[in-house]
Amino acid sequence: MLITKNITYLNRDFLAITDDTKCVDSHTLFVRTKQNERYFVALSTKPPYIDAHDLREVFSLPKCIVGITGTNGKTTTATIIYESLRTLGLSSAMLGTRGFFVDGVQMKPKGLTTPSVLELYENFEYAKECEYFVMEVSSHAIVQERIAGVEFGLKILSNITSDHLDFHKSLEEYTRVKNSFFVCATPKLINADELNARYNPTHAYTYGIESNANMHTLSYDLHNGVSAQVMWSDGHSKYGDDGAQEGGKQDGESAHLQTKLFGKHNLYNALAALGALKLLTHKPLDSLTQALAHFEGVSGRMEILSHRPLVIVDFAHTHDGMEQIFQSFLGRKIVVLFGAGGDRDATKRPKMGAVADKYAHRIYLTSDNPRSENPDSIIAQIAQGVGNTSKLIIESNRQKALELALKDLRDDEILLVLGKGDESYQIIGDKTLPFDDREIIRNFLGLAAKISTNSSSNS
Repeated sequence: MLITKNITYLNRDFLAITDDTKCVDSHTLFVRTKQNERYFVALSTKPPYIDAHDLREVFSLPKCIVGITGTNGKTTTATIIYESLRTLGLSSAMLGTRGFFVDGVQMKPKGLTTPSVLELYENFEYAKECEYFVMEVSSHAIVQERIAGVEFGLKILSNITSDHLDFHKSLEEYTRVKNSFFVCATPKLINADELNARYNPTHAYTYGIESNANMHTLSYDLHNGVSAQVMWSDGHSKYGDDGAQEGGKQDGESAHLQTKLFGKHNLYNALAALGALKLLTHKPLDSLTQALAHFEGVSGRMEILSHRPLVIVDFAHTHDGMEQIFQSFLGRKIVVLFGAGGDRDATKRPKMGAVADKYAHRIYLTSDNPRSENPDSIIAQIAQGVGNTSKLIIESNRQKALELALKDLRDDEILLVLGKGDESYQIIGDKTLPFDDREIIRNFLGLAAKISTNSSSNS
């Protein structure tokens, strides 16, 4: 990457900055990173350079940077925080899987969850006037030091479950990487219900549903969106099951939370966002719950495409993420359609099949983004986890599978289309083809409604 920018560093003036060894010249400052180290070492003549950890010396940064990591929930939590800050009238930016946004304007499209370190600092400078910069931090970015030198005002952990084992090789290593983000004394907000969380207790705050936490629920209801009575205490008092301290005295402030979100996992996301907003703004809790009540949800995350029949699209692509979705609809007749990405962690595939078998009464297995793998082989690996094969329908063509699932769907059933969320493409081999689950669903349901209307008028 090459950025045109007037820079003075070590008493020298430069016209540009780059992290690409092929772009170095006397007018360009080179950024030495963990990613390009081997190429830098191989250069016969070393160019003038700056270490990635020192980029804050040549880039302007926003006032407060908030980093969110975890297996699931990063995007939704980041978006809730960002949109709520804007609702409160605070200038904010957001960077993650949805793209890069500054005060409601999309500056860049979707890319990596966390971009290269040089692009990250370029984004910081775009948002230098913002009071808050909310970003997702991937495990890859932590290992590859794509957040080198970033001084976070707040770090947040959503959860830690199995993912990206193709890269990290083991759950233990993946867990270690996630937890390494929290070894410093930076203010942090941790999911108290996450048993795999390990962190420096200095300046640590917690949120949770099942455990004692600074931000916790006194009661909650998930039947019609997420509704909860929540309490915040900035101390580290231990609470009983009813949220009261010894002697029955309540400590902290409480408020009612009513959102348009669905599912227990989204209650966790809302609690994380509320805790973050409290730590960042110090505003009354009831004003924060009111700001959050305006949040409409994230495209492709528990997005309702139809109410009758009920059809929902979600990005869940791990067995844990899928189980969180399924648990949001306990007591309902669940129909699920999903696949698994190719050239990615294969160990999770039978686990995805098993969790679908546990909750769904009909399962459509299809292709996701197979990449270089054979789609049928991926489906077969998922199917290994399905004990009751009588509930299994296999169709590797994702569009045909969607149309089949929609055609067979009854009014008393709910169809969950999982894995791709708001992706507008499908990667098959070396080709990236236009494909959007939501567009196919809308077109099918729209055509079905039109046919139904015409049939009624002709009868």
